[in-house]
This record gives sequence, C-alpha cells and structure tokens, in this order.
Amino acid sequence: MNVIPYGRQDITEADIDAVVKVLKSDYLTQGPVIEQFETSFAEYVGAKYAVAVSNGTAALHLCAMAMNLKPGQKVITSPITFAATANCIRYCGGEVVFADIDPNTYLLDLEQVKRLVESEPRATFAGIIPVDFAGRAVDLESFRKLANEDELWIIEDACHAPGGFFIDTVGRRQNCGNGNFADCAIFSFHPVKHIATGEGGMVTTNNEETYHRLRALRTHGITKDSSRFLNSPTEAFGLSVGKDAEYPGWYMEMQELGYNYRLSDIQAALGLSQLTRAAGGLQRRREIGIKYRNAFRNLKGIQDRNTEAIDPETNGHAHHLYVIECDQRAELYQSLRSKGIYSQIHYVPTHLMPYYRSQGWKPGDLPAAESYYSRCISLPMFPSMTDADVDRVINEIRSFLQSS
Repeated sequence: MNVIPYGRQDITEADIDAVVKVLKSDYLTQGPVIEQFETSFAEYVGAKYAVAVSNGTAALHLCAMAMNLKPGQKVITSPITFAATANCIRYCGGEVVFADIDPNTYLLDLEQVKRLVESEPRATFAGIIPVDFAGRAVDLESFRKLANEDELWIIEDACHAPGGFFIDTVGRRQNCGNGNFADCAIFSFHPVKHIATGEGGMVTTNNEETYHRLRALRTHGITKDSSRFLNSPTEAFGLSVGKDAEYPGWYMEMQELGYNYRLSDIQAALGLSQLTRAAGGLQRRREIGIKYRNAFRNLKGIQDRNTEAIDPETNGHAHHLYVIECDQRAELYQSLRSKGIYSQIHYVPTHLMPYYRSQGWKPGDLPAAESYYSRCISLPMFPSMTDADVDRVINEIRSFLQSS
C-alpha cells in the first residue's frame, strides 16, 4: 500500500547538484552561499534583511534576545502552535501569557489580546508573538496598531507561511515576513515546510540594527565588522601602534553572549535551490486546497473553515496544513492510518503541556483552543501529492463518514 504522509520534502536533481557543488567548494560553512540564500529569501518575502540560522527555534530565540526581552517580562502568544513559539520566551526568562484563538481562523484572537493588555498596568507586557498557523496570515496591521498603543514589539512566527499574505486596509498585499508591521519574523526549513534544508531557519527584518545584532548573536555574539568594533586599533593589535592604525585582518570582537546558531553552506545551497521552486510549490498547495475545499465544504460530519481556498488570488493562505474538524476525530485518524494515510494533529495546546501546566495553566483556561484541539485533524498536504493521492484521501474520509 502506498503510504501518504501528512507532509514530505521534494528533492530534485537540481537540489542535489547544488549541494554537491558546495561539497566540492572551499566553504562548507560561513561561506558565500549563506549570503546568497539570505538575499534571495529577503527578496522573496519583500523584507530588507534576512539572517539564516540553524532552525526555527534558534530564530525565535535570537529574535527574543534582539528585542531585549528581560527576565520576568510578559509576552503574549497563541496556544495553537509548536512549543518553540512559547519556549523562546522562557529561554530569556520571560513569562508566557497565552491568549485564546479565534475559532474561525485558529489564529491568535486580537480581541482577546487587547483585553489582556488593557487588564494590566502599562508596560506589563513586552511583546506579542502571533503565529501564521497552518499558512493563514495574521492581520499584522491590526496587531501593530494595538502594539503601538503600549509600545510592544511583535515577532511574527511565519514558519507555516512563506509566500502567504493578507490584504491591508488600503488594499495592498502584505507578505508574511515582509517586516512592514512586525519587528522581525521567523521561518523554518524543516523537511515538511515549503522550503526544506533538513534543519534550518531564517529571520527577516527591516530594522538595520536588529539585523546586525541578529548576525552577531547567531555566532557567539561576535562581529568582524570593523565599523562596529568597540576596542581601539591599539587594543586590537595588542601592542603600541600609531593613532591612525587600521584594525588587523585577523581581528574580531565578541561584544555580548551569543550562540552557535549558524546554518551551513550545504544547507543554504539546498534552500537556495528549493527557493527557485517556491512559487510553483505554493501554487500546487493551493490547487490541493481547492480540491479539498470542494470536497468537504458541504460534507456532513466535517467542519471545513478553509474558505481562502475558494479565492487564493485575494486570500493568501499558504496551505502548509489543511485542517478540518470532525467530532469523530480519533476514529477518523485511526481509520485513515489503517489505510496508509498518515494525517496529523496540530497541535496539543501548548498551555496544556506538563511544563506549562507547572507554570499555572490548566484545562478550561482557553476554551476555543481546547475545543479546536478536540476536533482538529491535518490532512496530507505537500506539492508532490498527485491528484490520485488527493482523491484517495477524500474518498477514504467520505467512506469513513458513510460507515460511521
């Protein structure tokens, strides 16, 4: 039986050739392909700057550091996300405050966030981390307006949404990660994502100082940019030199405590090659989304909220996941699995993970997220799915509902 996973990377001969070229080059890491990937990715999402890192979790951690998150400060995020979104706050000693989701979009509920912010004294919260869950773009224009009222920063978790977008109040397309409303955005290049590098991530921003700090933080807090050095050339040489001396070529400075969160040139070469097919992959995801939507929109026993699939030209869902809701979710999951169709559940609400329950969160705190979790199931969604694969998923779900 042909197994259909919920997600799968697509590796072509061009990808392999790109990696082999780097393997035969002088640089396996910290070489020129990193910058090429960063420049191309920034252009793809429409941001000024991009910084490649080892994974999406590293991207989140570095963003929290770059936003100067201090121990004890509160940050608001969604419970329907991978745990890393919240964990980056804890890495910096911050306090995670979950706000409930909008049950129609599964995204962080703006009104819930607004009530939280207004319920506490000014400056209680440091920032907000909205998540473009499943590929649906958060309306960051509205979040930015709220954030500006209390001087909050925004980190956009766009791991699910490269190529996704929303339409702003004047009708302009706003790409996920373009930096027009968020202080920085993060992406993941895990194998099931739109662009795969094995492991890998990217931060995008339009702020030059944030960009330089991110670059240093990913490499132990070290800079080799002489225009940013703090020590004098005399101190750099370690001996007496003239006042007009330049910094020696070997010199670098560790200016704060950072990490080794670098991406290799090998991975960057794979990402750069995959990026050339990103538009085509996104188009195929949307085609699959339309087939699913047409099949499930009026199907009894299924709740399908993927309305964007009807008009992908004006609704920028990137369809990393195709989530439906079913009252018999557990039974449907097992039925599909028995037929070689490996769906997935995204996600166990983060506030109900034992670690966050130890922080005081409990069942009933976020009813919309908990209700969603009890019914959600993510169907297979990846560009190399054939129409026959999609039809097989649809037919097995129909068969299950008819027999249940």
